[in-house]
Amino acid sequence: MVTEDPVPHLFDEIKFRGVSLRNRIGVSPMCQYSSENGHINDWHLVHLGSRAVGGAGLVIMEATAVEARGRITPADAGIWSDAHIEPLSRLTRFLSSQGAVPGIQIAHAGRKSGRARPWDGDRAVDGWDVIGPSPLAFDTNFALPKEMTTEDIRAVIASFRDGARRANEAGFQWLEIHGAHGYLIHSFFSPLSNQRKDLYGGNFNHRIRFLLEVTAAVRAEWPEDKPLSVRLSCSDWTEGGWTIEDTIELSRMLKREGIDLIDCSSGGGVMGAKIPVGAGYQVPFAEAIRKHAEIPTAAVGMITDPMQADETIRNGRADLVFLARELLRDPYWPLRAAGELHQSKRAPVPTQYLRAF
Repeated sequence: MVTEDPVPHLFDEIKFRGVSLRNRIGVSPMCQYSSENGHINDWHLVHLGSRAVGGAGLVIMEATAVEARGRITPADAGIWSDAHIEPLSRLTRFLSSQGAVPGIQIAHAGRKSGRARPWDGDRAVDGWDVIGPSPLAFDTNFALPKEMTTEDIRAVIASFRDGARRANEAGFQWLEIHGAHGYLIHSFFSPLSNQRKDLYGGNFNHRIRFLLEVTAAVRAEWPEDKPLSVRLSCSDWTEGGWTIEDTIELSRMLKREGIDLIDCSSGGGVMGAKIPVGAGYQVPFAEAIRKHAEIPTAAVGMITDPMQADETIRNGRADLVFLARELLRDPYWPLRAAGELHQSKRAPVPTQYLRAF
């Protein structure tokens, strides 16, 4: 870690394993629903490339499915085939050339898979093979998932491992496992969606088993000098559901498995959860996990203001801040933030844009 101030700042460099980020600002993975048969295209290059040009230290590509049936929609990005590697390589080359660390989130949507794109209506896609830990539909207009057998579980774990291999071959320097928002991994560890009676259901240790096995398989495949993170829903925001105390204990175990950072989100597991959405509403999760599990964290959710983001870093509430919607509105937010925080000398302005700064 390189700092000029004993108190870390939003624009300080930070290092994870052999990878250095030029600042503490990350682009949160956001689905674009713009791929064809899992292949990304020029939209993704321009969309994510703009955020790298805009100064983010880490750019994480959207949830990328390790199986075709693991996509949220048919238009999701995929990494289940070697044919997906070359388009992804084009993206990583450009992101790296602009000084950003290229990251990717690998995922399986589980019982929330097989949906139409958001702008095409809230409906299920006919004939989609939906799987989950238990035969419980996410909602009345979602398909009933098939309960996964032990063989299914092993196959999906192998798909995550193969996705990690392809991500490395494509040139990604940061890998994140998606374990949040009601998708497959989260639906295993939440007691609200897992009613199994075998080694993958029931008590806490059984329900987290799937994630720990995915993590072990991915960490064994992913290079030792590259960081690996996990996005978690830190609370189901529902009585009888997953809690922050559960997340802290799980985070301790993930640290022992070689995870370098917990990306702290929440919710998404059940309908009707009462979530107190507001500025920085999930930052306390990142702060608690960082303190009690002693593992680096990223804060995400309604982080929009440079001073707000900098306070999160300076006061030790998180090690990184991930921005989502704010970076959709302004891909050059990091450059603007540097000016507002009197850190213009640290602003990673592309040489082509220097005349404007």
